[in-house]
Amino acid sequence: MPNGRPQPARDEAELASLVAARLCHDLVSPLGAIGNGVELLEMSGDFPGISKSPELALITESVQAARARVRFFRTAFGHAPPDQRVAVSEIGQLMADFTAGGRLTVELDGSGDVSRPEARMILLALMCMDSAMPWGGRVLVCRTGNGWRLVGEASRTRFEPASWSWLDHRPEAPPQMPVAAEVHFAMLGVLSARNDRPIAWEVDASGGEITF
Repeated sequence: MPNGRPQPARDEAELASLVAARLCHDLVSPLGAIGNGVELLEMSGDFPGISKSPELALITESVQAARARVRFFRTAFGHAPPDQRVAVSEIGQLMADFTAGGRLTVELDGSGDVSRPEARMILLALMCMDSAMPWGGRVLVCRTGNGWRLVGEASRTRFEPASWSWLDHRPEAPPQMPVAAEVHFAMLGVLSARNDRPIAWEVDASGGEITF
């Protein structure tokens, strides 16, 4: 701390990733405790028939959905050491959990494993496609020879140029900061630049595509 003044963060995006990882980590324990409590209620003889009650079923489904979302967000937004690997099958499960109960369906065509930063880019790209198809649709995620391709089909799309411009991020012309609901565009743009993985994209009335 030269001259007694604090220095700026070395990498604000990395700091944000660490914050996201910490928040997700701290949410896992209470959600797990609620899930364990529900299981104990189901096994208890003090509440006959409670295991078949719609109220407990709703709590169980909600806890499962929340835990799945936290796992997805922890991988998509959390800290990602480049030397760590993630199985493509695990990415597929995270995608299935993210779209469960929604109008978007996703199909993954790939195998093997990828680096954590690459896994983040895949999941963030799926979130971008989800933003473009809020009324539902289908997304095919394919592993190509040297990268990934996400192709979406829908009967109706929504296009926000300011958010998508983050995927064309140029240091000399930073895009407008997105709203919180579309921060995944900014994170994907930052990861693209940091990992030297240029993104090509397009959105039209019947779907969209992201390639990197």
